[in-house]
Amino acid sequence: MRIVLMGPPGAGKGTLAERLVREFGFTHLSSGDIFRAERDGGSELGGKLAGYMDAGRLVPDEIVVEMMAKAVTGAAEGMMLDGFPRTVAQAEALDAQLAKVGKPLDAVVVMTVETDVIVGRICGRRACPACGRLYHVSFMPPRREGYCDDCADAKLILRSDDTEEVVRRRLEAYYGQTEPVIGYYRGRRSVKMIDVNGNGEAAEVAAKVIEALRSVSPEGLEGRERGDQA
Repeated sequence: MRIVLMGPPGAGKGTLAERLVREFGFTHLSSGDIFRAERDGGSELGGKLAGYMDAGRLVPDEIVVEMMAKAVTGAAEGMMLDGFPRTVAQAEALDAQLAKVGKPLDAVVVMTVETDVIVGRICGRRACPACGRLYHVSFMPPRREGYCDDCADAKLILRSDDTEEVVRRRLEAYYGQTEPVIGYYRGRRSVKMIDVNGNGEAAEVAAKVIEALRSVSPEGLEGRERGDQA
């Protein structure tokens, strides 16, 4: 099964994605992780990405498609996309790529969360500069305030794209450019749309999504789980 996980920054997509990977064995392709790795790697493309990401702007379609094309093709079976596609043009490019390998998209999970909740979630995040582990000052604090549990001498930082100003710009970009993608998928009868309220507890949200995905292709998902356990 191939699914797309959609929702604004801070909706809880990362937490939900981890649960779905454990439950079904999906290959998780997070555009944010891929972009940050490229940006931090110091390449020419990474420098271009930094300019867009640090300003809270969406990365141009041609750069996104170039970066995601190889990953999508290599994981066309049991794939979960997180953060891609973000525009209708990217969605069309994804459809074309999956059509080439005969593995069309099965479902789109759409998460909705109130803006103030999102700002609180993202601005409270802290990251370890050494290992990349994420914490939250309220929901998931480290054992020792301000320092990573795994890297004792690493002081946690507020990432440049996690400030309130950048977060609100990212939300504006999302609602202006990404929500039309949801409309694009709603117009396709072959794709199952799964709408979920992300304001609730993470476990409750995950349970609803898992139940909905089982109704899409229970045989395919069960086969995937058995294969992982064999």
